[in-house]
Formats: sequence, C-alpha cells, structure tokens
Amino acid sequence: MADTPMLKFVSVERDMPAKRDADVRRQDFHEIYAEYANAKAKEQAGRCSQCGVPYCQSHCPLHNNIPDWLKLTAEGRLREAYEVSQATNTFPEICGRICPQDRLCEGNCVIEQSGHGTVTIGSVEKYITDTAWEEGWVQPIAPATERRESVGIIGAGPGGLAAADVLRQAGIQVTVYDRHDRAGGLMTYGIPGFKLEKDVVTRRNRQLEEGGVTFELNCDVTPEKFAAIYAAHDAVIIATGVYKSRDLDLHGSHAQGVEKAIDFLTASNRKSFGDAVPEFDSGRLNAEGKRVVVIGGGDTAMDCVRTSIRQGAVSVKCLYRRDRANMPGSQREVANAEEEGVVFEWLSAPKGFTTDLRVTDASDPGASAGRVTGVSVQKMRLGAADATGRQAPELIEGSDYVEEADLVIKALGFEPEDLPTLFGQPELEVTRWGTIKAEFTTGKTALPGVYAVGDIVRGASLVVWAIRDGRDCAEAIVNNLNTASVIAAE
Repeated sequence: MADTPMLKFVSVERDMPAKRDADVRRQDFHEIYAEYANAKAKEQAGRCSQCGVPYCQSHCPLHNNIPDWLKLTAEGRLREAYEVSQATNTFPEICGRICPQDRLCEGNCVIEQSGHGTVTIGSVEKYITDTAWEEGWVQPIAPATERRESVGIIGAGPGGLAAADVLRQAGIQVTVYDRHDRAGGLMTYGIPGFKLEKDVVTRRNRQLEEGGVTFELNCDVTPEKFAAIYAAHDAVIIATGVYKSRDLDLHGSHAQGVEKAIDFLTASNRKSFGDAVPEFDSGRLNAEGKRVVVIGGGDTAMDCVRTSIRQGAVSVKCLYRRDRANMPGSQREVANAEEEGVVFEWLSAPKGFTTDLRVTDASDPGASAGRVTGVSVQKMRLGAADATGRQAPELIEGSDYVEEADLVIKALGFEPEDLPTLFGQPELEVTRWGTIKAEFTTGKTALPGVYAVGDIVRGASLVVWAIRDGRDCAEAIVNNLNTASVIAAE
C-alpha cells in the first residue's frame, strides 16, 4: 500500500505559523502570523485524521469541505484545494485570518478531543487562498450568461458582498449601495490591520468590481433613496449590519475622553489608509501617551486594547465583569493581547467615571462635561447561572476603587439602527431587539421582494455567519427569479 500523506497526527505535532515577537509586532499594524511554507502547510494538513464524521465541517457555519481541502493540500494539489475551499466560501482568505477557529472548526477537531492538538485549519485555509492569489488562480466572475434581472444590495459588508458574488455568478446584475467611501464594512473599517491587512479586503472588492458588481459608495439610504432602489431592482437585500453602539448610563459617561469602540477603530483604520482624520490628529481618538481603559470582553474589546498598544499608549487595561473562562472573545486574542502588554482586570465592572470637574448632582449621567480622569470600578464575583446558563456577576460590597485613565473606550457591543424609520418603511417588521424579521435560510422579509442577511437579522455576530446568510439568500433569490422566468414563459 502506498504511504498516505494523511493521519500524521500521532507522529507530527501541531505547529502554527511563526508569530512575530510581541515587542516587534506592537510597533506596527501588520499581521502577526507569518505565512506557512509549502512543505509546512502540507505537513500540518497531513495531520488530519479524515474522520468519518468531520465535526470541523459541521461546526463551520459555511460547512466548508475541510477534510477534502486538507487532503488535497497534503498531496500538493493546491489549485484543487483552493477550488474546493472557494466552492463554499466567498472569502476563505479572510475567514482563515479572522474566524475564531478555537470556537468553531478547530475547537471541534476530533484529534483535539483525543489530546493530539487540533489541525491548524485556519492557517492552512489562509495559505491555500493566498497562494491562489499569487498564482493567478483567482479570477473575476465570468457568468456563462448575462441576465436582465437586477438586485440592489444595501450594505457592502461580508453578507452583502457574499450575496453579490453568488448573484453575479448566476449572471444577475448587482448594485451595492454603502454609506462609506470604501466597500468591506467592518472588514475595512472595524477590524484592525494586525488581524486583517486591508489589501486582503481591497483585492476582493476589486475582483467583485471587475466581475461586474457596481458599487455606489458614499450613499446614505434615505426614505427617498430606498424607494428609488426598490423601484429599480427585481429584489433588494438589506445587509447593513449593526452599527449603533451600546452605551453606559453612568455618571460621567459623557465626559471628554469617553469614546465608542467603533469610532476609535474606524479612525485608526482610516489613518492606515492615509486619510485625513481630524479626530485622530487632534488626539481625541488617538491613544498615544495615554492611560487607556477598555470596557468589554468581546472581540471588539480585544481589537481596541491591541490597537491602543500600537498607537503608543502608556498603559492599557481591559475591564470585564466576568472571568477569563466566561468572556465571549477569542482566548487566542486574549493571549496575544497579554503578550503585547495588555492587563486584564477580570470580575470588574464600571460604576461611573471620574472627571476633572466637580459636579453637584452625581446621580445625573450627563452632569459632567469635563475630561475623564478615571473609571470608578466595582469588583464582582460569579453567582448563580442566569437565563443564558452563564454565571451572573454579583457586586462585592465595599470593593470600589478608581482606575486612572485618560482615554476610556466602551466596547459593549452593537445594536441595530431603526431601519423602518431610516428607510421610511414602517411595513418592514422587526423583532423586539430591533433586528429585521426574516425567513430562515432565504432572508425573505415582510416586504415583497425585500430580503435581509447578516447582523441586521442575527444581531452582532461573526463574519462567517454573514457570509453564510448572504450566500443562502442569493441562492434563494436566483431560484425565485428562475421560477418567475419559467412561469412567464408558459
């Protein structure tokens, strides 16, 4: 029997790509992991056990054919590996970089459960597609037949762009409308370059444009604009994401120096593009020379603390009301942040903000318009489980203290904007959380011909889920248009 390149997990240890030294990487916004060499990618892909029930695949929102492209990579058949990967994922090189593999595919790898260390799925996925770009295998979309039908997509984030890709492959005309001056959504302006360098996103945007996707950027969708979009297309997809920041109703929360995470990250990313960013240049959204406190425990909080380090903060601390084991962010990101100098204050919650102005009414959240000098912190302990099954944090009386700060960043998550009002469409049904009510898998809403995908349906979630929703919705629209064409021809 010929020697198989697979099932090497017993003899070959898990080996991630080299990670740049923390003292070096904290000086710039480049990605922190190096690329696999071909031999190393083949070696690590060969650790896959090719199990009969691939939990890595079933726990991937896109159900990527992971064992198949790992085997092809181990056999040196990279172009075929890329084609298999691309068949189910519009942006494999992006998912390979930013997906929380430790919670999805890698976290459910069978050999990980047996104590051998998971296959480095994300790193191999990134290597396959980066190689495909270098070799010229990634080409603009070229549908076999162009169709007259058109779809308008509101939002150029991962959900909208994934839908555009599938629709264009079917020959349908696509126009993407977005409020920003660059496509990509949070992939462009939210996620920092050390996790996702921006040329990775811009080359995908360029590929879509070369494949016939029309982008209308700097476009605010008012009621009048929505009506025009609705009239111009056979279907409309709402893929706006959720951008309204959750806030804290605490004393001093309106003080200067208390900022929203999305504003801080957007300013940093715009600066990396070379844009003029007055809020950054003035120092308002720049952590340089400051004592920074970030409030929150999700991936956005991790992006903020690590960005602050790179901007030259004097110190960076992260307050989270639960412990490390119960935080929602990636444990890999927490470890990277700690290596770079971030200090985590677990079981700590903000009580208010101290400022350089004395106020007479400490009960009024808007009473202070001074500059923040610190965060009043109250220590917590974990009590009984709440409705979600997680232990609820409880206040420890008399444990308050002040954490000094010059810049406080609120990374508390995002909520949907009031789209029925913004779009002038009161018939657009929403849930009690403000997300759009949409049919499972198809994304169909209460408005005829209008669909919704991604975070505006799910609430703040992962890029990979937005990609899944966009692809599913686009396939449903293609099927509906095909059915309509058949009926019209009869």
